[in-house]
Amino acid sequence: MMRTEQLNLVQEWDKTFPKSDKVNHSKVTFVNHFGITLAADMYVPKNAEGKLPAIAVSGPFGACKEQSSGLYAQEMAERGFLTIAFDPSFTGESGGFPRAMHSPDIDVEDFQAAVDFLSCCELVDPERIGIIGICGWGGMALQTACVDTRIKATVTSTMYDMSRVAGNGYFDSTDSKEARKAAREAVNAQRTEDYKNGSYKRAGGVVDPLPEDAPFFVKDYYDYYKTERGYHPRSLNSNDGWTVNTQTSLMNMRLFTYAGEIDSAVLMIHGDKAHSCYLSRDTFQLLKGDNKELMIIPGAVHTDLYDRKDIIPFDKMQQFFEEYLK
Repeated sequence: MMRTEQLNLVQEWDKTFPKSDKVNHSKVTFVNHFGITLAADMYVPKNAEGKLPAIAVSGPFGACKEQSSGLYAQEMAERGFLTIAFDPSFTGESGGFPRAMHSPDIDVEDFQAAVDFLSCCELVDPERIGIIGICGWGGMALQTACVDTRIKATVTSTMYDMSRVAGNGYFDSTDSKEARKAAREAVNAQRTEDYKNGSYKRAGGVVDPLPEDAPFFVKDYYDYYKTERGYHPRSLNSNDGWTVNTQTSLMNMRLFTYAGEIDSAVLMIHGDKAHSCYLSRDTFQLLKGDNKELMIIPGAVHTDLYDRKDIIPFDKMQQFFEEYLK
């Protein structure tokens, strides 16, 4: 039997973006197949009639629904879609213990549970459901599209293949047996210490204070997660980060084995100045069919697609979902 745990949800508006007067907002919960109750913000267009097309949104990796995913969800609701932005298991307002854990299979299950919820929502047309994944959850969204045939359209924005980064390092800079062995040894040593201590060490969020010689992509993250622009007290990246031992699951499972078998529509969006752009470019080569598109935004860096409404191609996204969620 599916059981939903009672979550203590914040009811006042505490997002990093202003509240829209064009949509109705409410908190909802749903349970995944691991028995974890997920918390989500639901956005419904005002004066909407009939069964609506729906979109589930999550990401970035280590963020919360009060940040980028909520902004995306609210914007798409203004454009006529019922949307939910959810916190993944073990994070934000969602359930799951211990906290700040994750595993790729559970990440995919969270997206599928969101589709379960939308498929059974009385306001939604279950034949018109799409998903949006941002940053690391862009990769998880695309992986979900590999297995969930109920999803008719998927958008990834500034996508990260977290399994590739975990296994090969940033820019594939540690893609060797020796480097991976050293990483495994460090994580496994930490597991022993965690068991001795009875608690799980956190890896730390975005570095703070910011070193003067930090690479640009670290400065880019700092500019979002550690400033008024994007800081949120429930965001892992804004605070203590994931547990150290989450690295193991990412190294042990590579995403996109069956990406070439995705029949549904996919739109991948990335900035050409983003340090992570190579991940979308390479992954797009795995996709097949004339309903797949890679959209490169000139001049945009990684976090521009987190919250820069003047840069995020919402018009294109609306057109894409209207076409494939007919």
